[in-house]
Amino acid sequence: MIKGINMEILIWQMRTARGLSCRQLACLTGLSKSTINNLENQKISPTLDELNIISKALHCKISDLYSE
Repeated sequence: MIKGINMEILIWQMRTARGLSCRQLACLTGLSKSTINNLENQKISPTLDELNIISKALHCKISDLYSE
């Protein structure tokens, strides 16, 4: 039996620590503002591609964007 993995997405924390608005991050990544908002509020799960794009825009590692 495989146990579920609960991960907290830290996009909001990383974005606000860098002084960026949701709109600014959307412009930097090419993702929509609503997608950024939904990811931050954990309404949707990020794809690996989205995490990669966001990490590059925030100048951090993908692993900085979540905690277990």
